Amino acid sequence: MNLSRRAWLASAALPLLGCEPAAPPLSGGFTGTSPERGHLLRSPSSNVVSRTQRTRVLIAGGGVAGLAAARALRQRGIEDFAVLELEDQAGGNSRATQLEGLPCPLGAHYLPVPTDAGHEVQDLLEELGLRRRIAGRWQYDERHLCHSPQERLYLRGQWQDGLLPMQNVPAGTLAQYRRFATRVAQLQRAAPFALPTQRAAFGPVHAALDAQTMAQWLAAEGLDDAHLRWYLDYCCRDDFGAGLTTVSAWAGIHYFASRHGFHAPGDEAAEREGVLTWPEGNGWITQRLAQPLGERLHCARVIHRIATHRHGVTVQALDTASSTLEQWEAQHCIVALPVFVAAHVVADAPGFLRDAAAALRYAPWLVANVHLRAALHDRDGAAPSWDNVVYGSRGLGYVDAGHQSLEQRAHGSPRVLTWYHALGDVPEARNALLHQPWQHWAELLFDELREAHPDLRAKATRIAITRYGHAMAMPVPGLMRSLHKARATTPQAGPLLFAHADWSGYSVFEEAFTRGHLAAQKIG
Repeated sequence: MNLSRRAWLASAALPLLGCEPAAPPLSGGFTGTSPERGHLLRSPSSNVVSRTQRTRVLIAGGGVAGLAAARALRQRGIEDFAVLELEDQAGGNSRATQLEGLPCPLGAHYLPVPTDAGHEVQDLLEELGLRRRIAGRWQYDERHLCHSPQERLYLRGQWQDGLLPMQNVPAGTLAQYRRFATRVAQLQRAAPFALPTQRAAFGPVHAALDAQTMAQWLAAEGLDDAHLRWYLDYCCRDDFGAGLTTVSAWAGIHYFASRHGFHAPGDEAAEREGVLTWPEGNGWITQRLAQPLGERLHCARVIHRIATHRHGVTVQALDTASSTLEQWEAQHCIVALPVFVAAHVVADAPGFLRDAAAALRYAPWLVANVHLRAALHDRDGAAPSWDNVVYGSRGLGYVDAGHQSLEQRAHGSPRVLTWYHALGDVPEARNALLHQPWQHWAELLFDELREAHPDLRAKATRIAITRYGHAMAMPVPGLMRSLHKARATTPQAGPLLFAHADWSGYSVFEEAFTRGHLAAQKIG
């Protein structure tokens, strides 16, 4: 007798519900970032310069904004530039690695199909061959769009399709879903929301939302359903690093209003947002942005000082490989550094930079890649998906890094799961990231996923954990008003141009890329 796929999965999981076999030894450790190197910023640098180099444009920071600036300079025919990057690999929060030979992300793992406001990102995707015009319409390469099934939620002992809780929720919950959808649509009509943010003017409606937390706004609207609030809290932690009681209502509404809105179940207009993803996440993009730079990309550099003078800019950076101090002379410097770092290293920092640094708060993050010797058995319900989330958990669930690979999706093959945990509203989280051993975070992961995947620990062979002490700016109440006042639209101070997602108040690829691109366009 032939068993259905679902029946086979259910029967295969039954032995796991009893006594589990002893878990094999698990190897692991930290990778991808060097907190010790970053903390060299706190130490005074030697005044002895070992060498001086000159270039027309220096880009301080090799994250997405810095790489976008380098690409824009090359597009304009400006080849005399250099990029200084703290880590051993460019890309910032959009880097990648391999675990036991399998590619996986160290941070951001997808890029939503950009709206028309993000035409710089659209141009990049066209250049990379990800979209092309066919019969007068833009089409995206299906090989790079997230394969189905895209996402699922573990709720009440089984998996459901999609992340909005739907399994046996009461009628009152569905009614609140519809009310929230209506309010998002009303706010979209009342004020423009855009991604990137600088394509929408900051008006009174935005200011009112920016003045309160998302939790306060929901309370004022009478939206108190636990399922809706959990989902919105998850969305805020996913994009902004902290939940409803920390981020502003502007951020919570912007999450939906700058894209395709919020669609309640049964809405005929509902359409799942298309996302581009790869086994290595957004590292697929940053690797292609970095590759043409060659020797112009200088990694393992700790920037200690950026000073302007009559003839341009002087930048001092520690080459950690040789422990020597190098000096760069340039006509212009694109400061593609986090704002708190820029405010520390820019000599005589301008007022708008100091004001922005004082207003910004940062969310720590943890990303864990887990290598499995074989595919996991599954609980009942929706089929294994790219994005998998456990209802009620503080973590953000995991993505299957091999979901796009048909070969890796074969039954029994090894694979890598990438687990995300935002810590922006967890007390002393940054200190814990710095001092807790990797085993602590591994147990946190296994505890979150144990009910959904009882065999996870038994099949895990290696875990690689990446820590981000200042992963992203959190859009807390009042931040957007402060950034607006602090010249948030790609500020410039003489030969210095500032380009980083921080100037948008939160960290996503579209914001960083656009700001880097536009900063390079200002180079005379």
